[in-house]
Amino acid sequence: MKTTKLVLSILASLSVASVAHAGKVVIKGSDTLGSKLVPQLAEAFKAANPDTKFEIAAEGSTTGFAALIDGTADIGMASRRAKPAEISAATSKGLNLKPTIVAYDGITVVVNANSPVKKLTKQQVEQIFTGDVTDWSAVGGAAGKISVYTRNTSSGTYSDWKELAMKKRDYAPSAQKLAGNEQIVAEVAKNPNGIGYVGIAYSHEAGVHAVSVDGAEPTEANVKSKVWPYSRPTFYYTNGAPAGEAGAFLNFTLSPAGQAIVKQVGFVKIN
Repeated sequence: MKTTKLVLSILASLSVASVAHAGKVVIKGSDTLGSKLVPQLAEAFKAANPDTKFEIAAEGSTTGFAALIDGTADIGMASRRAKPAEISAATSKGLNLKPTIVAYDGITVVVNANSPVKKLTKQQVEQIFTGDVTDWSAVGGAAGKISVYTRNTSSGTYSDWKELAMKKRDYAPSAQKLAGNEQIVAEVAKNPNGIGYVGIAYSHEAGVHAVSVDGAEPTEANVKSKVWPYSRPTFYYTNGAPAGEAGAFLNFTLSPAGQAIVKQVGFVKIN
C-alpha cells in the first residue's frame, strides 16, 4: 500500500511523465540495492514509461561488475567501488567503468529483538565478527555462544565490513555466510544469540533491533555526517555515460522523485 501511494504521489509530481521510454534495462549486482530499492525505483519509472521492461538480479556487487564486463548488464549495482582487477578487466575489453553515487547507506549491526544488548563499542564489534569474543556475557549480554551471520564473498558488503569494522581481518571461522540482507534478518530474528550486519534499510525489520556503536545511532543524519562509523556510498556502474533507457533510469534515480523513493525505502538521499 505504501509503495502504491508513493508511486501515485511521484506520478503526480513527475514533469517527465510524458516522455515515454521503450526498451529493456538489465540491472545486476548488489543485494543491498537490488532487493528493495531498485525494484521500487523501476516500478515508479515503469508507471511513467509502461513500455520499458526491467530485468533485475541482485546477487552481490561482484556479479554486477562481472555482468558489465561481460556485456550482459546495462547497469551494475554496487555497494563498493570497483576493485583494480575489475577496472583492468573492463579496460582490456575497451570498457570504461563509470560510477555514479545513487544513495548513502549505513551498515547496521542487528541482534535478536529479545537481546538485552543495546550498545557495543567498535572494538567489541571487531572482536565479535573476528571471533576474538564468542560469548555474549563478554559484551554485556546473557551467557550464550554468539552466532555470527555474514554475507557471502560476492557481496560488496562482505568486503566493506572487513574494511570498515574488522581492520581487514578475517571473519570468525564459525561465521555463517548468507546470501542477502533479508536472509540475515530472518536468521537473527529466530536466533536469540544471533548477530549480523545489514544495510540501514533492513535494520527496522520485525524480530531484530539495531545496536548503537561507540554511542552513535544508525540514523540518516549520522550516516550523512559519517558520525556512524560504517557509512558508505552505493553506486550504479555503467560503461561510460549511459544512454537510452539505462540513462533515463539513472537520471530518474537521481531526480527529486527518485531520491524520494531512496528515502522512503530507508536509504539516505545524496542531497
